[in-house]
Parts: sequence; structure tokens; C-alpha cells
Amino acid sequence: MASIFDRSLKGVRAPHRKNTMDMETRRMPVPEKVYICMSQHMGPPCDILAEVGDEVKVGQIIGDSGAFLSAPIHSSVSGKVTGISEIIMPNGTRSKTLVIETDKKQTLHESVKPPSVTDRESFLKAVRAAGLVGLGGAGFPAHIKFNPKNLGEVDTLLINAAECEPYITSDYRTIMERAGDVLYGVETIMKWLDIKSCIIGIEDNKPEGIKKLRDMTKDMKGVTVQSLESRYPQGAEKVLIYETTGRIVPEGKLPADVGCIVNNISTVAQLAHYLRDGLPLIAKCVTVDGGAIASPGNIQALIGTPIREVIAFAGGYSKEPRKVLLGGPMMGVSVYDDGYPVQKNSNAILAMDENQVEGYAETACIRCGRCVRSCPMNLMPLRIEDCFNRGDNEGLMACKVNLCIECGCCAYSCPAKRHLVQMHRLAKQRLRQDQQKKKGA
Repeated sequence: MASIFDRSLKGVRAPHRKNTMDMETRRMPVPEKVYICMSQHMGPPCDILAEVGDEVKVGQIIGDSGAFLSAPIHSSVSGKVTGISEIIMPNGTRSKTLVIETDKKQTLHESVKPPSVTDRESFLKAVRAAGLVGLGGAGFPAHIKFNPKNLGEVDTLLINAAECEPYITSDYRTIMERAGDVLYGVETIMKWLDIKSCIIGIEDNKPEGIKKLRDMTKDMKGVTVQSLESRYPQGAEKVLIYETTGRIVPEGKLPADVGCIVNNISTVAQLAHYLRDGLPLIAKCVTVDGGAIASPGNIQALIGTPIREVIAFAGGYSKEPRKVLLGGPMMGVSVYDDGYPVQKNSNAILAMDENQVEGYAETACIRCGRCVRSCPMNLMPLRIEDCFNRGDNEGLMACKVNLCIECGCCAYSCPAKRHLVQMHRLAKQRLRQDQQKKKGA
């Protein structure tokens, strides 16, 4: 009998519901207004570089920061800045937002031109100039990821094409519609970072995507396409590294510490697009689906477009939505208003109806162990919950709560409907605050 700690038993078999898998991406027309917020990447928000009354053009930098962990933000439209407001982000923080009334001309800014890349330094500058962040959801600035302190020890580029969350198919459409861009991006990254091996990881529920990528990479030196078991959260960074290379990223370490750089497949395609024509990240392909959507599909929308307008372009609501999510049902975030704008790292808009969002009351933990068996990081959520409730910070550290990737497998598996992910998030926040206090003392 296999041990409950056997890696092959970890994760959950969430329903795929890839309803839009074979639906080609449709380009949405330019909206009347866009709302471009200054918090579109992991790290401090950008400073606004435009004023009310300014005329802006497509690709013009309208936000930037001198912080290490940052990426510039560009105008997705040409038009006039009519206001500077604030929006409430899904995590409760507020972000400055530029309101631009579009002129529908989409006039390109003079700076939009292919970059000159001659060495690694100019390559990294080009990646930052593109405003590129991780498009799988995390929003980590790409130029930082491409420049680890131990680059000489990195031997593997991993391309994440798993797309393991239910409903979402925007990355799959990238494979089917922009495979040439993907492979050009892969070649460029391998060249300038001097990485000899690349693995494209894709779940086995996408056989046509696997075939397409294998056919196109058969003559590419060092590039392999690896079929992965369809099991959530196969696309999580640390899980993908383990499944493709057998390497384990230790607590507090980064993928580069085990010789890997991981990139989402849409990020790589967008990089190729920028290198070829100089147009920075101004639009996103998002999957629009859910029980409250009349006509699900994949839509390319300009960044800053209110999601209600994206939904309207997809056919509108078929019924009153109970909850609207940005991202998938496992790790996506709920938005308080469907006027919230499309962001750089938006990959799906899900409008769930009453039947898809059932309310459950928490009941007592019955110590069934399902949360332990499903956790891809081999954590013990029930013990973490106990330490959190007792205020035992040392116990939380011993339980390695900081290894939690907040994938939701524990909560999904729990018959008592315990709010385990929220509790883990609060536990990690408490530890950070405790460490800050000790550092201050």
C-alpha cells in the first residue's frame, strides 16, 4: 500500500470544465474609457506619470517606480486623461487609477519600436521596458525573474502550460494560436540567459496542444514537451518544478536556487511579441465563463477595460451572478464590483450563479486527514489551524506554514468545510508581523 505521503497522491482531481477550449480568441473593440490602476505587479505600486488633461498614446509609459520589484505600466489606448481615482483591490488595499477617455484611433506612441537586444543586459532592459509580469496570476516582474543572483547555476527553463484550474483556457489558446511566438520567446530566453535545457510542461487533458508543441519543437535543441498528469495544482510553480525535474524548492528559497526559471507560456509569447514589434503589454486574453454567462468564450481585452464590458461583449449575463471571480475557482479572487478593470495578470473572468456558489457552515474537524493527503506541499492543515488558534507562532514555524502555496486543495477536500486557506493566510501574516516586531526591537 502506498504511503499517504506518496507524492503521486497529492493534489485533487477538480473538474476541468474547459468549456471554451476550442473557442478561438475574439478581439474586443476599444472601450469608451479605460481604468488603468498602478498596482499591477507584485511589489510597490507605480507612480503616476500623467496628469488630468494630458493626451496619451498607445504604449506610452503612464506609471513607473524606482523600486526594485516593479514594472512600468503603459497606456492601452490613445485618448485623454480625464481623472485620477482610487479603486479597492481584491485584497482590500487601495490603488491610484488613471481614467482615460479613448479617442478610438489607437495612435501609437513614438517610443513603440522593436528594442535593440545585443547582450544579456540589453535583453533584461527590454523585458522591463515591455512592462512584462507573470501572466499566470502572480504578477511577478519578469526582468527580476530573469536575473537571479546565481544565474550561472540555472540550467533549466520551465514553461508552465499546465493551466490546471477549472474553466480557464486562455493559455491553451496561446498554444493553439501563438505557438510560433512561444517558441521564439523560448529561444530568445535560452540564448541571452545561456540556458541549455527547456521543458514545456502541459497537462495530458490537452492532447492537441501537446501534439502541436511536440511537432514544432522536434528540431529545437534542448527543448522538450512533457505531458503531466491532469491533477490540480499541477501548474503551481513548486509542483511543476518537482513534477518535471524532481527538484524540491526549500522553504524560503526561489526556483533559481534549484537551478530553474519558471515562466508562464503566455508571458513568453508576449515577450516575443514585444521583441518583434515593440508594443508593450497592453492587452490580455481572458476566458469568460461561469453559470451566469450567456456565451462563454476567450476574449482579448485592453488592460483597463471594465470587466462588465468584457462580459457584455461575450453575450452578457444569462442570470444574476452570485459571485464574480478574476482567475479560477480555486485561487481566483472575488471582486466587489463588475466595474473592476482587467489587469495585466487577469487570465479569466468567471461569473458564478446561485447553484455554483453554495453556502456552507463550518462544522467540527473530524480528523479524517483528507487535507493532509491532498496537500501538495506535505503540510498538516489541521495542526496549523490548531497552532493558529492557540497563538503558537513557534508551532506555526515548526509546521512550515510559509510553505503553503494557498492552492485550496485542503479546503476543497474538507468535509467539514473549514476555511483553511484563509486561516493559513492569516497565520503567515501573523508570522511576518511577529518577525517585523523582533527586527524592530
